[in-house]
Amino acid sequence: MRSKEILIAVFAVLVLALAAFLLFSPPGANPAPPASFTTLDGKTLRLTELRGRPVLVTFWATTCPGCVSEMPHLIELYKDLHPRGLEIIGVAMAYDPPAQVREMVARRSVNYPIALDSDGSIAKAFSDVRLTPTHFVIDPQGRIVQQKLGELDLTALRTRLEPMLKDGA
Repeated sequence: MRSKEILIAVFAVLVLALAAFLLFSPPGANPAPPASFTTLDGKTLRLTELRGRPVLVTFWATTCPGCVSEMPHLIELYKDLHPRGLEIIGVAMAYDPPAQVREMVARRSVNYPIALDSDGSIAKAFSDVRLTPTHFVIDPQGRIVQQKLGELDLTALRTRLEPMLKDGA
């Protein structure tokens, strides 16, 4: 009887330790997936090749009101911070018709790269993203330091990105 109680106690401690690790592990403990993106203009971007720079990967859809309202802010963010190293990659969800994506990108003069996730493999690589907007901030070491479902707080995002950027313009 005594050994059964000890076994249960040990198991409970292990479960608590695992839960504590998952809840309180430091930001950046999760490496970004080695994803590749084919942009609307046919270029291939690989996260592994973007090491050394902060990257914002944003999953969006043309039918998502939050995504559409966020676009002008992301365009401005890219214009301001891309010269200092920031890369933004917009990922159009697999269910979004490519012609509709292209039309919106052109109409809104999106200045950052947009990729089509035609087969859903990019969303799957990023913890199986299903809802938009969903954002991932990846630090220059290639670690996910923020994951956000819903619209971004752009002021907080700029504050988080600032230490990761090159000095000067």
